[in-house]
Formats: sequence, structure tokens, C-alpha cells
Amino acid sequence: MIITLTPNPSIDRTVTLTGPLRRGAVQRAEAVTSQAGGKGVNISRAAVSAEVPTLAVLPADEEDPFVLELRAAHIPHEPVAPAGPVRVNVTISEPDGTTTKLNSPGPTVAGADLDALAEAVTRRATGADWVVLAGSLPPGAPDGWYAGLVAVLRARGVRVAVDTSDAPLRALVAALADGAPHLMKPNGEELASFTGEDPAMLEADPAAAARAAGSLIDAGVDEVLVTLGPHGAVLVNAEGAWHASPPPTTVVSTVGAGDSSLFGYLLGDLRRQPPDQRLALAVAYGSAAAGLPGTTIPRPAQVDAALVPVRALLPHEG
Repeated sequence: MIITLTPNPSIDRTVTLTGPLRRGAVQRAEAVTSQAGGKGVNISRAAVSAEVPTLAVLPADEEDPFVLELRAAHIPHEPVAPAGPVRVNVTISEPDGTTTKLNSPGPTVAGADLDALAEAVTRRATGADWVVLAGSLPPGAPDGWYAGLVAVLRARGVRVAVDTSDAPLRALVAALADGAPHLMKPNGEELASFTGEDPAMLEADPAAAARAAGSLIDAGVDEVLVTLGPHGAVLVNAEGAWHASPPPTTVVSTVGAGDSSLFGYLLGDLRRQPPDQRLALAVAYGSAAAGLPGTTIPRPAQVDAALVPVRALLPHEG
């Protein structure tokens, strides 16, 4: 069972253009699609497709169109009373795969809103294989909210994965001594945000990314999955480091690729696969997502981990 918490869910609206985006011009869209999204919701959507038990916890009214869409997609969910309407995020997708995201902030929350979310996820976490805390925090939430929730869940013996960015990520790293997640999934830019290294260098150099991720292992995180865009991903744990290269992919949209990668990794863990195979499955899922439009989450039949080469990084590399 994978429990996901998305404290700041979104309606993901994708505008597909027939040519490059031209600032200040009037352009016609080839297509416009909308889907109930947010990082945790995307992971639960992937779990349903792979027939993995899941539950998506999120703030929304029972009869909100967002929740009705989850119901129609047969995604198990527990909506918690929200502070306001679900935000709308807009992605502009160009033919060459370039994506521009315009993310809304979401409704401003109070302490009672956050307490209700924390209660729901901790209550549901008993017996779960993983609890995934994913995405941005809504306005009004303290930067350290994820960090505090990780400590609570770890104290209950729950395995926790976190995928976030910006101030909540930095607050989580600062509080690792009080309760480190079992798994963290930064991308190259997010890893650089707290290591002080150049993000472009980390993305292009898997060995450098592995060394930077090693600081999280030293601080108590069990495993770190670093997604590197077109350069694949790196996995680091106390036993070693591995790099996986993506298979040839025609990139259509990178939105949701990181979420798919994280699900692929968790799926490999549920299957009790060794680290290199878990990493291969993560990259296979992420690459499959990048080849699909909008925030489309790949189905298992669209994922082939056998196409993903994995190499162990040498000790001086990782």
C-alpha cells in the first residue's frame, strides 16, 4: 500500500501549441487538456494503473470536480476539508518538448487545516508500505511542516518518501537529525539548492550528483534518488551508488516525469528488487512519461526497464 499526501493539489491544464511559444503574440492551441493532479495524486494514479493498493490524501470538498474526477478514475482517496478551491496550474507545451509551467499558489491555510491533513495521513499510515509526502506546501504552511510530519511518521515505524523543493526542501534537510525520510527524490536543481553546487553541472555529471547526494546519506537518509532529466537518474545508499541512462525517447512533455520516476522506484521496492533494478524501473517510468502528452502517467505496458542501462559508480565517483 502506498499512501500519498498532496497538501497543495492542482488541476493541471496543458495547452499544446503547434509551434514555438512567442511572447506577446496571439497563438492558437492545438489542444487543451485538464487533469486532477499534484505530485502525490500522480503517484497514486500510477499505482492504480499498476494495480498497487494506494490512497491519495488531499484537501478538497467531497463534491469538488477534482474529487469527482478521482472517483471516476477509480483512484482511492480521502478528501480533507480544504481552506479554499483547488488551484489551477497551466503548462504550455511546445512541439520540441519544451514545457513552460505557470503554477498558482493555492489557498492560504491555517494551522487547523494542516492538523486535519496530518491527522488523516497518520491515521491511514498504519500498515502502509510507504507514505509519500509530495509537492509544494500551500501559502500559510510553515516551511518545516514536512519535516515535522516525517518525524511523527518515522516514530510510528512508517517508511517515508519525500519529494518537494524550495524552502520546504531546505527546511527538511536542516531537520534531518530530528527525523530523516527513508527516501528523498530531488532533481539536479533541487539537490544544488542546498549543497551550493552548480545545478547544470550536477545534472550533467552523475558522479557529481552522487557525491552531493551522499551528504544526505551521511545525515541519516536511507536512499536518495536524484533525477537528472535527459541524463537519467542516480541512486545512492549506504552500500553504493548507481547511474541509469534513459532509453531513446522523443520528449513530448516532462510534466509528471519525476512523479512517474518516484513511483517506478517504489514499485521496484515493493517487488523486492535490488537497487540497480529499482533504479532502472524508475528511469523507465520517467522516460515513458516524458514521451506522453501533458501529465499523462504511463501504464505498465508502456514501461520497459530492460531498455535502461545501469552502471555502478566507482567509490571515487560516488
